[in-house]
Amino acid sequence: MTQAQSTRHGPAPSSAVIAWLAFATMFVIGTDTFLVAPMLPTLAEQFDVSTSVSGWMVSAYALGFALFALVAGPLSDGRDRRGVLLLGFAGFAVATALCAAAQGLWTMILFRFLAGMFAALVTPQIWASIPVLVAPDSIVKTMGIAGAGMSISQVVGVPFGGWLAAISWHVPFLAVAGLSGVAWILLWRVFPSVPSSRAAGETMGILGTYAQLFRSATFTWYLVAYLIYQTGVFETISFIGSWLDEDFGLGVSAVGASMMALGVGMATTSIFGSRLIRRIGEHRTLALVFTVLIVAYAAVPFAPNLGLALTGLAVGSAMLGLAYPIFMSMLLSQTTASRGTVSSLSTTALYAGTTIGGLVGGVLLTEFDGFKGVAGFTVLALLVAAAIFAATGAFRAPKPVAAPQGTPTEAETTAA
Repeated sequence: MTQAQSTRHGPAPSSAVIAWLAFATMFVIGTDTFLVAPMLPTLAEQFDVSTSVSGWMVSAYALGFALFALVAGPLSDGRDRRGVLLLGFAGFAVATALCAAAQGLWTMILFRFLAGMFAALVTPQIWASIPVLVAPDSIVKTMGIAGAGMSISQVVGVPFGGWLAAISWHVPFLAVAGLSGVAWILLWRVFPSVPSSRAAGETMGILGTYAQLFRSATFTWYLVAYLIYQTGVFETISFIGSWLDEDFGLGVSAVGASMMALGVGMATTSIFGSRLIRRIGEHRTLALVFTVLIVAYAAVPFAPNLGLALTGLAVGSAMLGLAYPIFMSMLLSQTTASRGTVSSLSTTALYAGTTIGGLVGGVLLTEFDGFKGVAGFTVLALLVAAAIFAATGAFRAPKPVAAPQGTPTEAETTAA
């Protein structure tokens, strides 16, 4: 009996069930990530702090996630992922509920930091479990659906927080905590056991886990290229709104609607792009993504009107949704024993790229006319990332490797 053939409460869930459980989990975690941003003016007034200081309530969550992810990944790799997932989600729900009871800035920062820490226990288990729980030909599709949960949460999180905060600033936190409780019950009833793939008695420690991973030159370069890619992409995403406002006179509501539309496009290709990926292969799809992104972002600053600018950005967003599950599949394929650590590193790379891109983009938007500096940096980052991926062979079809006679497959080695 394989790991995916039974649960404590019934027969094994299908690949579709695993996919939508992953979607729900990533949606709840992602919604909480973007929940505080629209409430900052209200919270700043409530806690009597300046707007600049209030930004720490957003940063605390990201900081807690990024820092703890580096520890949570290796720790989870030696344990049953189901247990770690449920523990992390329970802590996340409690910490988010506590945010509704914060009495001041520092208690809010503490609770947001804790929510980020517990979220760092959750998402690596989802990504690391997918290659074990679904058939090989469904892995990219399932990852796409999980990634769509995060993409849609980016669209929903900001208006969700804003609308509920109109009732009371406490309500958004309680709503997400309630959604987390429902999701936890579903996971508890349906999500199967995913034991560690390490040999019995094998202990590596945190440093040992990282040392083993980075012995692989391919993995190391994949991660570096992924960091550069995310830096360029998020540098553009972070300042789309500012550009649309400055050059085309869009107000806050129109910018918000535009960003929502771009997020929906990204989510759509995350969910349905697996058909294209299966048809032409991951390597060709990845090459297509980089080609289209470079052309689109190079052309967008020169768009003569708003319609063409949004069209170029929409094409770019569609490519981003198509690429995300491919990147996760590539990174996770480099190991079986340390997939939680790989998932954590990819998340840390994403946050690091967001931070670097935000710092660079603000300067470029000020120093260069329109969007040329921002988009130019993104194109340069994409070219560098593409060159690294090309050098590692990511754009070439993988050579089929026949297993030696008698060598068990991964599915066989995960049998109970």
